[in-house]
Amino acid sequence: MSEFSQKRLESRIAEAIGELIVSGAIKNPHLSPFTSVTRVVLSPDNAQCSVYVSALPDNRIDPSVKALNSAKGFIQSRLGAVLKTRNTPVLTFFRDDSYREAERVNRLIDEAMKDIDG
Repeated sequence: MSEFSQKRLESRIAEAIGELIVSGAIKNPHLSPFTSVTRVVLSPDNAQCSVYVSALPDNRIDPSVKALNSAKGFIQSRLGAVLKTRNTPVLTFFRDDSYREAERVNRLIDEAMKDIDG
């Protein structure tokens, strides 16, 4: 599969999972409605799929990841209907803390700039 096709498939997976979360199709009280898919990484053979999510407020990330992992069978079945591919990848959900790291780096840069200026 070409890199373009794989990126397009990753995008479709992220969109479909996001829609399931927003629509309330995943019925788990621990899943925050403010959970968003930040990144999807497919294995080269499209058999495995790592899905990275973030949630608001911050203390809801871990329960949301657990809720998604417990509902992954349901999500995979719905994903199979949307993707219409021969095989549906096995999903694994992970928390994404990249935005926290970006905030920390920005704060360090701001502090360094204050030290230079003053």
